[in-house]
Amino acid sequence: MKNLLATTAVLEFGTGLVLVAIPSTLATLLFGAPLDTPVGLTVARVGGVALLTIGTACWLARLDGQSRVARGLAGAMVIYNAGALAIFVYAGLALQLSGIGLWPAVVAHAAMAAWCVPSVLNRRP
Repeated sequence: MKNLLATTAVLEFGTGLVLVAIPSTLATLLFGAPLDTPVGLTVARVGGVALLTIGTACWLARLDGQSRVARGLAGAMVIYNAGALAIFVYAGLALQLSGIGLWPAVVAHAAMAAWCVPSVLNRRP
């Protein structure tokens, strides 16, 4: 659990920083197109702040082992990673968006979701 939460913290906090600072660049890497409207940039930055929050929560919970809080956070990360995975696959296949980082992001979210599941199911105190 410690490694899972620490890895999640670093990845999500880093991604959040990028989304807050340079959201259009990340959009171009993922989808092959920049964010070019104030609304798109604002929504991306709010998402970036959400990822900063997730990263912070994971970092602070990393030493709690198998506590209910840590397991709950891992459960939330399953939902987040599965949702991001579905959205990215849809963007690539149905919307025909493509950037150099799209399919690596799909693989990363699939791997993170799969890593979270055993932590959620483990009921050790």
